[in-house]
Amino acid sequence: MPSQEDFFAHIEKGYTTKGDYITMGAAMLNGVAVNKAFVKLPLRTLNRHGLIAGATGTGKTKSLQVLAENLSEKGIPVLLMDLKGDLSGLAQPSPGHPKIDERHEQIGLPFDAKSFPIEILSLSEQGGVKLRATVSEFGPTLLSRILDLTETQEGIVAVVFKYCDDNKLPLLDLKDFKKVLQYATGAGKAEFTKDYGRVSTSSTGTILRKIIELEQQGADLFFGEKSFEVDDLTRIDENGRGYINILRLTDIQDRPKLFSTFMLSLLAEIYSTFPEQGDSDRPKLILFVDEAHLIFKEASKALLNQIESIVKLIRSKGIGLYFVTQNPTDVPNEVLAQLGLKVQHALRAFTARDRKAIKLTAENYPESKYYDTKEVLTSLGIGEALISALDEKGRPTPLAATLLRAPMSRMDVLTDSELKSVIKKSDLVKKYDEAIDRESAYEILNEKIEKAEKLAEKEKSKPASRRTSTRRSTRQNPIIKVLTSATFIRGMLGVLKKVLR
Repeated sequence: MPSQEDFFAHIEKGYTTKGDYITMGAAMLNGVAVNKAFVKLPLRTLNRHGLIAGATGTGKTKSLQVLAENLSEKGIPVLLMDLKGDLSGLAQPSPGHPKIDERHEQIGLPFDAKSFPIEILSLSEQGGVKLRATVSEFGPTLLSRILDLTETQEGIVAVVFKYCDDNKLPLLDLKDFKKVLQYATGAGKAEFTKDYGRVSTSSTGTILRKIIELEQQGADLFFGEKSFEVDDLTRIDENGRGYINILRLTDIQDRPKLFSTFMLSLLAEIYSTFPEQGDSDRPKLILFVDEAHLIFKEASKALLNQIESIVKLIRSKGIGLYFVTQNPTDVPNEVLAQLGLKVQHALRAFTARDRKAIKLTAENYPESKYYDTKEVLTSLGIGEALISALDEKGRPTPLAATLLRAPMSRMDVLTDSELKSVIKKSDLVKKYDEAIDRESAYEILNEKIEKAEKLAEKEKSKPASRRTSTRRSTRQNPIIKVLTSATFIRGMLGVLKKVLR
């Protein structure tokens, strides 16, 4: 059996870092924490993405809270997607507890209760900073992926965007997009056919139905102005701490389409906006996606490919993306392969399927002479996790069953009055609170159709004598009548015959 001294040296060597780091807790041997055998995460590799997984009630949310707090403390802003509504407590210090003191004594790390700067964000009518984006900002490709369109339908969406660009029609919200689709096969059919080719009515009908489905999940609140500027996620407070942006999603848990629409648009906007950072000493922003299975559960293959591409590319912008879910198998293998940090809480083996999942999960971790990974996965207690990270050179660190430090902030939600106070003090709420509905494609096309209808009505209302004056005058002129009569023409032909003889 390995000695505690050997194990301590093994952990200390594997988690030594020259640059700045976050301490997650102390490594355990035979189920007991080894004092000061600290498990450290180098800031340098935190943009390599990560996973926090484990069965319900094993401490995933608290691990997320610990990471968010320590990132903020290091001056790194965070975005948390809070589907259960239990992360707002970050704004208040922990009240403390004898069990927390006992835990930290085992770890060998002092406990310090603190509050952190937070910003409450919202996709719905809940209080907070309103997140919006225009249809134009999505672009035809991303919008088609979200709507799960065929290649032909995607081509129509591209034509609609091109038409709007050519004719200076702003595409701001979904009613703009629907109006252009209807115009393409209705009042503007001849115009579209002439300049862009025929647009199929059946295809536009399918696209419209999919847009309505998206609207039914609340997307009409998300599309529009004023667009959220992603740079506002990277704010630092007066004490040098990164803001923890908490996106409240408690009222859209049953609307995964809206959730994935928002997440993809956000990642795409960050990728197109943020400059290349390459290898740097710290990430620029860390995003945590709680209940990540909601994104992948109903995603089409095209949407999964889009997510995979963004996960691969966005780290060069200094962005770390962390998925929080019950089982690692909830995350597609192509995405899982991109995740550098894994914090794995206990899994439960109630069924054959559970046992198979545990076996697959164990194979994702480095081998260790100190642990039987499959056995540890089912025996971890609350607030304990298997951790595997990347060192400063990008190599996997030793596998460590870790007694995790406790959150420094409150492990509970804010009261209604506390939440209102946070929202009231927010500068961003004032900046984004008002929805703007300026003239866009919907209004411009309606005006164009109205003018055309008035012109047609005016033409119809003209007296019959004026509308057909030319034809009637030509028909009724007696001289022209004589010159064009059959009798006159036959007479002239007879005269010509006599002259020619």
